[in-house]
Amino acid sequence: MAGSLSCVKMRASLGGVHVSGAERIVPAADVPSVIAALYRRAAGHERGCPDAINIKVESLAAEPAHLTALPVATEPVDSPAAGWRRVDEILRAAGFARTDEIRARFRETYALRGAMLLDADTLERLEPDRARGVRATYMDATGPAGGDAGVKNHYREAVVLATKVLSAPHIVGEICMSDDPGYVTGYVATRAFGYRRITRLKEPGDPSGGRIFLYRGPRDAVAETIRYLEREPVLVDGVAPRPDAPPAAASRDAALAAELDALKAQGLWRTCRVAPAGLVNLSSNDYLALANDPRVTAAAAEAARRYGAGSGASRLVTGTQRPHLALEAHLAAFKGTEAALVYSTGYMANVGAITALVRRGDIVFSDALNHASIIDGCRMSGATVRVYRHLDMDDLARALAQAGGYRRRLVVSDAVFSMDGDLLDLPRFLDVCRRYDAFSMIDEAHALGVVGRTGRGLCETFASAHPDVLMGTLSKALGAQGGYICGRAPLVELLRQTSRPFIFNTAPNAAAMAGADAALTILEQEPARVARLQENVRFFLAELARAGVDVPAGTGGSAIVPILVGDERQALARADALAAAGFLISAIRYPTVARGAARLRVAVSAGHGRDELAAAALAIARAK
Repeated sequence: MAGSLSCVKMRASLGGVHVSGAERIVPAADVPSVIAALYRRAAGHERGCPDAINIKVESLAAEPAHLTALPVATEPVDSPAAGWRRVDEILRAAGFARTDEIRARFRETYALRGAMLLDADTLERLEPDRARGVRATYMDATGPAGGDAGVKNHYREAVVLATKVLSAPHIVGEICMSDDPGYVTGYVATRAFGYRRITRLKEPGDPSGGRIFLYRGPRDAVAETIRYLEREPVLVDGVAPRPDAPPAAASRDAALAAELDALKAQGLWRTCRVAPAGLVNLSSNDYLALANDPRVTAAAAEAARRYGAGSGASRLVTGTQRPHLALEAHLAAFKGTEAALVYSTGYMANVGAITALVRRGDIVFSDALNHASIIDGCRMSGATVRVYRHLDMDDLARALAQAGGYRRRLVVSDAVFSMDGDLLDLPRFLDVCRRYDAFSMIDEAHALGVVGRTGRGLCETFASAHPDVLMGTLSKALGAQGGYICGRAPLVELLRQTSRPFIFNTAPNAAAMAGADAALTILEQEPARVARLQENVRFFLAELARAGVDVPAGTGGSAIVPILVGDERQALARADALAAAGFLISAIRYPTVARGAARLRVAVSAGHGRDELAAAALAIARAK
């Protein structure tokens, strides 16, 4: 069987910090499906979307050794403190004397990617590289995998790991706790008692995790132990079902409940609620106060009476109505492009454009702080994805220069970044894209009606040429609902013919189209609304400064003003305090922003009065 099995390893990181890792030993024919499953696992990890996923495939030169799985028992406990007491008891019963000190050393493992190799008696660290630790690899279980390789099975993978570790020369014990925030179970494994699951070693939401391999043997045998752990392939036979596993449906529900508990513990719980009446709304994206303008609502109402509440079909069947075509022509004229195409949402516009333009064999470059709809479009496209540093055109140029051999290159960036409010340097962006013959695409969701003297966006602000793909929404400054793509006629026709979110989606209703069209007319006829919005932003920033509230450098080019907080729970507490003071200002948390980067996000509107903005600035200062 030599050469018929392959080891597939996945490692994923975000900003250089480990996010996920896994490996499988499978027949060569199964490698493609396992690669796809491990990629899905990495991309959907609860610790965040990685910016680097490395998958390595290695053909095994020899048949792996077969090991019998350790016997398994579960130790139910009701708290982490009780769990660690049980670890101490099991270790003492297995002949380890210095259990308190071993436990203290365990905290040192949190910073390691591998395991600490510890002399069981002297507690001397034996791993050659103390920053890296020792990594046990080349292992899997025989028989059914217990589900898709793209779904982590903590129990199965832990039994495989413990079985290999305890089979290594001179290893007499192991302690392990996962660094997944939502998984609180750990284990202690010894030759005397096998694998003992400890049901709770940490609180939900705690990202800490690590492992210790306990060694008892001569120093000149350490190298062979490490070689076995890191290089010897093994397959583990007879991994039994989890001894306390509930029935399948209950188990699935329990897994969902554990994820929900972790979200609550991390301050990431969300609710859908109706905005309380009587509060000054500083969270809405209705930047020009057009959503309730009588002219906009009257146009929407008339379209609903004439065309009905829904369109009844997709655009390419019978869903296209006159308001769709009128709005597309109006958008193209307003943005100065040859054509436009309307989607049901801005999210669908981004996903639809990206997935139509690039596919496997292409490469797409995405700013590190792009909106989730851009990130998801890049993932779904099948193209190679490269993330460049936020607004760093030099880093983008370096990445493009290194990307040879692709059919098509696409670079995508927000125009106004939705959580920070900073702006793309469009001329430099377009220059880099032209230099490397890459398609350019910008998302103007938060730029239309906000940026530029008459609200036409970044091209007006910079007196710049247009990007190849210009995306925007109807649901923010225009106060309606939907998204659009503007560009040259061949581009728009390609989307009409191939963009799946356009083709396979029921057309947006005529009321939203007519309302957006009316709002666009108002924007054209009343540029003073844009000026009033921009004046309100300047006034609000001055009031914040006077109240002693800091904002990030570069704030003020858009209607978005972030107040950085950091801790998710503290951001929620400040939002609650502001609501009590009469202001609706949302706390923005992971996954919308990075963990530990929570903030209050203020959205200024042309409809705000100066007295409201001054009072809000003072309330924000007091809510610190």
